[in-house]
Amino acid sequence: MLLRIEDHDRQRSRPEFDAALFEDLEWLGFRADLGPVRQTDPDAVAAYESSLEQLRADGLIYGCGCTRATFARWAAEHGRPWSGPGCPGDCRERGVGGPVMRATLGGGQESWTDRIVGERQGDVAANGDLPVLDRHGNWTYGFCVVVDDLRQGVDLVVRGEDLLEATAAQIRLGRALGRTTPPAFAHHPLVRRPDGSKLSKSAGDTGVRELRAGGRPPEEVIELATRMTALPA
Repeated sequence: MLLRIEDHDRQRSRPEFDAALFEDLEWLGFRADLGPVRQTDPDAVAAYESSLEQLRADGLIYGCGCTRATFARWAAEHGRPWSGPGCPGDCRERGVGGPVMRATLGGGQESWTDRIVGERQGDVAANGDLPVLDRHGNWTYGFCVVVDDLRQGVDLVVRGEDLLEATAAQIRLGRALGRTTPPAFAHHPLVRRPDGSKLSKSAGDTGVRELRAGGRPPEEVIELATRMTALPA
């Protein structure tokens, strides 16, 4: 088990978030075999830069000037969200310099057997070509985790079911970077509000820290999460 701090978003990451995470994990009794490692570590950044240049040399990287507003405007004009390779602004064909960098991975689908949800398949370019660098100069989640999993030897990815749709593009990207066999995936249910929406720190939803303060013992918190996600104990 590798503890990786995914702090690729430099504007939102804070040292105090790290400290709180470590404290909560220790209290719950979860101890990683390796780590912590961070996506802002010099060796990580060097790996991202090297992978970007590899994709660029293969003709798979292009600059994009599209924003969320560009995608929203296209959706309003066409009555559906953008889907498939490329982007609404035809940035690759027009030779746009950026600020976003995207990897063109082609269309079609990728299939995998998920350890929890079973046989799955997904569109590689469900929302357009995969962003690699965002407009703030941050490496993106979808790019970082593929590079990290490859270089760190990760063979099982356990994460929330909200990331199911991201898997197909990540499998394809891994193949472009030389990973012939993708890791296994296990997408677990999320703890949700009664209306089905995801929990959110910004909305003040209860987290581990609040349950600790309320006197709940760690084994009860783990059992509660297990029950609320309908996972086997």
